[in-house]
Amino acid sequence: MQNVYTVAQVNSYIKNMFTQDFMLQSIRVKGEVSNCKYHSSGHIYFTLKDAKGTIACVMFASNRGGLSFRLSEGQQIIVNGSVDVYERDGKYQLYARQIRLDGAGALYERYELLKRELEERGMFAPEYKQPIPKYIRTLGVVTAATGAAVRDIMNIAARRNPYVQIILYPAIVQGEAAAPSIVRGIREMERIGVDTLIVGRGGGSIEDLWAFNEEAVAQAIFDCPIPIISAVGHETDTTIADYVADLRAPTPSAAAELAVYDLEQLQDKLAEYGGTLRQMCQRTVQRCRKETEQYGLRLRYLSPLNTIRMKRTQALSLEERLQNVMDGQLSDRRHRLALYVEQMKGLSPLDKLNQGYSYVADEAGKTLSSVEQAKIGEMAAVYLKDGRLKARIVEKQAQVWEN
Repeated sequence: MQNVYTVAQVNSYIKNMFTQDFMLQSIRVKGEVSNCKYHSSGHIYFTLKDAKGTIACVMFASNRGGLSFRLSEGQQIIVNGSVDVYERDGKYQLYARQIRLDGAGALYERYELLKRELEERGMFAPEYKQPIPKYIRTLGVVTAATGAAVRDIMNIAARRNPYVQIILYPAIVQGEAAAPSIVRGIREMERIGVDTLIVGRGGGSIEDLWAFNEEAVAQAIFDCPIPIISAVGHETDTTIADYVADLRAPTPSAAAELAVYDLEQLQDKLAEYGGTLRQMCQRTVQRCRKETEQYGLRLRYLSPLNTIRMKRTQALSLEERLQNVMDGQLSDRRHRLALYVEQMKGLSPLDKLNQGYSYVADEAGKTLSSVEQAKIGEMAAVYLKDGRLKARIVEKQAQVWEN
């Protein structure tokens, strides 16, 4: 009677057969990626296929160090690993230990490895980037002597500023001799001492642009003391040179615009600055003139001549006030004197004489104010307004006059 085996025993037996097959334990398989899934555990599950078949594949998280790029649908890859059976499901699959891109993908893998290495060395660090001079007199260009790139650079530079001198180093930009040629061009421009350097070429495949992914070119760009603008390919193309250069331009035409300042724009700005400067000068002159006028006023106010003038004015004012006071006093005194005169007139004998009165005095000149004072026979003097009379008293008679 034949032996009966369990499923697990059969799967284990098949697994043993796979394990003992040396070729299956270290095999390289080429194909196209499909059904790629990155699991949360870090494992990668995908299918490798070609025109006639498929095989399930897995790369455990512990082997992810052997993957220098991200797997995606449609990539052509070469998987290095082993074929083994997963006993629980009874299915065999390819356990990947290392994965690299095939063909152009291999170049891309080299590109990624070199990019990572140069980045770790600090060659992409922003602190090493040199500023591009705003106004230049000489522009160096390292590119092919023929082609759209050099024509675009020359046309745009001439249009923006015809006074900029363009020095071309006709470099080989494709093939095995390209990298050394580009390095020589950079070294020559460094020797000449141009103000800014454009290194680049037109677009193409990764193989066409590979010279700008070489370490020697990257090192030459990094070591160059002249500011370098990288202009390789079209806008979507990115090379190692772009990362190392001081500035990346998406196209050679854009590189020329970044390197050469627009002269017409500069002239417009200078005219604008000139107008602003004139306005500022006018405002400054006006302000200084006002300040000078204020200082002049203060100087005139504080000057000795002005002090003398002020004192003189004050003296004249005081003199006028004194004169007014004196005039007032004199007028008052005159008025009072006039009153006194009038009062004295009322008391003056002469005034009475003028009114028709007279007075009598004895020979001694003593006024006779009473009949009793007069003696018969004595001489007396009678005073009138216009003279004196001498008379003898022959008779006297007492009389009481009523007021």
